[in-house]
Formats: sequence, C-alpha cells, structure tokens
Amino acid sequence: MSKLGNLGARLYRGEVGYDFVGKRKIWYGISILITITAIVGLAVRGLNMGIEFSGGAVFTTPSTSVSAESAREIAEEASGHTAIAQKLGNGPLRIQVSDVTTEQSRATQEALAKKLGVSTDKVNTDIVGPSWGDQIANKAWTGLAVFMILVVIYLAIAFEWRMALAALVALIHDLTITVGVYALVGFEVTPGTVIGLLTILGYSLYDTVVVFDGLKESSKDITKQTRFTYSEIANRSLNGTLVRSINTTVVALLPVAGLLFIGGGFLGAGMLNDISLALFVGLAAGAYSSIFIATPLVADFKERDPQMKALAKRVRAKRAAQAAKGESGEDPRDEVPGGEDEEPEDAAGGVVAPRQSAARSRGSRPQGKRR
Repeated sequence: MSKLGNLGARLYRGEVGYDFVGKRKIWYGISILITITAIVGLAVRGLNMGIEFSGGAVFTTPSTSVSAESAREIAEEASGHTAIAQKLGNGPLRIQVSDVTTEQSRATQEALAKKLGVSTDKVNTDIVGPSWGDQIANKAWTGLAVFMILVVIYLAIAFEWRMALAALVALIHDLTITVGVYALVGFEVTPGTVIGLLTILGYSLYDTVVVFDGLKESSKDITKQTRFTYSEIANRSLNGTLVRSINTTVVALLPVAGLLFIGGGFLGAGMLNDISLALFVGLAAGAYSSIFIATPLVADFKERDPQMKALAKRVRAKRAAQAAKGESGEDPRDEVPGGEDEEPEDAAGGVVAPRQSAARSRGSRPQGKRR
C-alpha cells in the first residue's frame, strides 16, 4: 500500500488526525482576510466585462500578414476605446472593441480595411448592443440565484438546515474569492467565465456533500454515548475523508492547470483563459472551503443546540472522572457512535459493563465428563 493510502486508512480509523474543527477560528480568520482582499480588489479595479455584457463590436478580417498588435493600435486610434486583437491560426484577425457606437464601429471597420488593403465589406463586423448585454447579465444572475436556492433546499432535505446553511456560506465564499481574483488579474468576464463559475459550484458542492454524508453517518445516535462531543466527531469524520478530498482536487486541478498555463499562456487562446481561470481558482477555493469552512461551521451551529451542550457536559464530566482515577480519557482505537465497539450506556449516561464475547462465554462453561 502506498504511503498516502496508508495515511488515508489511518485517518479513517482515527489513529491519526489533525484538529481542523478545534482550530476553526484560525481558518475563519484566513478566509475573512482573503475575502476582504477579494472585495477590495473588486471595488478598486472592478471587473473587465466583455462585450457580451458591456456591448461593443467584434471585427473579423480575412487572412493577412498584419500583426495583431498593429491591428489593435489601428482599432484603438479609430474608435477611441481599448481594443483586444487576436490572431486566429495563421491567417485571420479578431479585433474586439468595447463600448463603441455604430458610427465608431463603422470608422474602425474602414480603418482596418484600409490597413489590410481590402474592401470594407471584407471585414466582418458584429455589433452587440448594451441592452443585450444587460439581458445576458440578468439571466446569469437569475441562474446563479436559482442554483443557490435549489442547493439549500436539497441539502436541508437530505441532511439538515444547519448543513445547508454552512454549504451556502462555503459557496458564497468560493464565488467571492474567484470574482476577486478576476478583478485583480484583469481577465475579461465572458459567458465562458459564467460557465466556469457554475462548474466550480458543482465541484465545491460535491466535496462538501461527501464530507457531510460521512458526518451524518458518524453522528447518528450521538447522544447515546459519552465518548465524543459533536465537534470531535465532526473532526474525525473530516479526517476520514481528507485524503479522498485531496485526491479529487488534485486530479481535477491538473487538466485545468494545463488549460490555463499552456492553452491560455503559451498558445494564447483567450477563451481558454476565461473558463480555466475560473475553474482553477474555484476548485482550489472549493477544496479549502469544504475542509476548513463548511464542516467547522456545522460544528459551530450544532454545538449551540441544547442536546449537544448537554452531551459536551457529560463528556467533560466523564473525562474528569477518568482523569481522577488515572484512566485514559480516550482510546485512539475507539469507534464513533454506532460502531461495533461502542459500549452500551444506561439511562443516566453511565457505561454498562461490556458483554462477553461468544467465544469467551463458551470457554467459561463447565465442560461435561468425557465418555
């Protein structure tokens, strides 16, 4: 078995572990700092909206030897607005200019045609009005809101409202960080960006649901034992799925990193940048939030429940009694509630003497005379 697989097995059995839930205030502080940075970047720099949202014009030229840089300078001089030019393969050029009027787009088309030495009708022009961009933006926001509502409803039914609320906070956390990085980097926001954002929400939610499913199973009949508090069971459950979460995230990030750094960086494919940056940042933020934010938040919410407060009080009392007797407060081989090794308790919360095994019982019976 590999070292990582062996570590995963030991984490699952509770033999080793890291106190993620117990140190939740540290993770909350880190998340707040990152979120504030993202919000400041969004407020100061703003988002570089593509023409699909802000309106503008896209010019496609026939095959030419003119460089993309020269075409960009001509378009900016003719329109008076910032332009983005890309070489499509070895021939045509695609020049995008935002916030231009019909007259400005016509002047830009004529200037490009003159530079290329072709007739004006050879330069294809697509104009996107700002009203159409507003409609696209509104539909994107509507789709995001519907997604969030459905997620909360599903999680509230499948698990409970505390887990649904924690998952919602984690999703908003991931979105805020991703949008803030877009503002700081200055990448253009296009429909591809929206697709990437919706995709990362699915990945983040998947990771969170895996952890929540293990936590739900581990915390079944939790009030019938006095070994662990809810936070401790949540931490054990989180450690049990830790290696799986890391493997899933790494496997998902590798191809996305290839799209971002090779496809977008070396090959200069603009559309790949739009999608891959959102995926890369969102996947990393989603893995972080499912481990460091969602589960600790659930533990925080649950520990406010009167039953969980009473359980924590019984656990502390039992450990104090064990410490007074010089006994160990917790065996690392102990099972979480519902396990086969769980000792039954009486109504007062005291541990009843464990039942003898069948083999031991058979061994203690008086044996008859042999004939």
